[in-house]
Amino acid sequence: MKRKNSQYPRQLTPREREWLEWILPSNRTGYRQYRELIDKMTVLGEGRRGKGDMILGISGDVPDTDSPLPPVFSYGVIETDLGQITITLREIVSDQIGVEIVGQRTEEVPEEFEESRRWTYSTWNPGNVCPQCQRAAREIPMYTQENKHFVLVLCSGDRRLWVYDGETQANHLIPVTNLHNELMMHKKIRDPNIALDSKRLFTDLAKYTDADLSYAFLTYNKLKTKVEVRGALIASRKENATFGQKLKRIFSIEKQR
Repeated sequence: MKRKNSQYPRQLTPREREWLEWILPSNRTGYRQYRELIDKMTVLGEGRRGKGDMILGISGDVPDTDSPLPPVFSYGVIETDLGQITITLREIVSDQIGVEIVGQRTEEVPEEFEESRRWTYSTWNPGNVCPQCQRAAREIPMYTQENKHFVLVLCSGDRRLWVYDGETQANHLIPVTNLHNELMMHKKIRDPNIALDSKRLFTDLAKYTDADLSYAFLTYNKLKTKVEVRGALIASRKENATFGQKLKRIFSIEKQR
């Protein structure tokens, strides 16, 4: 059921628009599409989380505050002398987009503050350090049979996952628990101390090959689509060559027998 909020609709404030445009860079196809949608929308009303949570949509529509929250599409943080300000934009559902702009110490963002740094996953490129912790992350290049390029990224520093789509240049955040579950099923790990502790994905990261992690992503992506993949995903070509060398050694051993 949809409920109508009071004191709406309204336009985005200049500051809200500037922050949303920052996490939706116009030079990247995947984000530019959302940016163009938002240009035609108004703030329909307040979301279920209260102050700072809003729903964008077509003027005249009623904000949907009852449906399950859609996945996060874009995210950024502004670090200030008064704490962090987080900007979260969710995937579009039924022509509506959820946006949450909140302060760390209070829900309401202060009018004046000193900004020290800002970061977002939206501008990350392969080879860059993690936007949040500024450390190197593990990158797993993946290719489809049609030679589409993706990069699965795992940062142990702040325990974040995302996948880079080479075609749209968008970075899609992935829930850690979901990918960890797929990895545990793939590796047939049933020890509850490992299988039920998603933090082990990062502490045990070196134990898993690129092929293991890309397979876990592929099975997760079939359930919760983040990027459009047709057919199989092939992990980095360097690893495939190593695997091929192993096969040659196996065949050589079999012939000797």
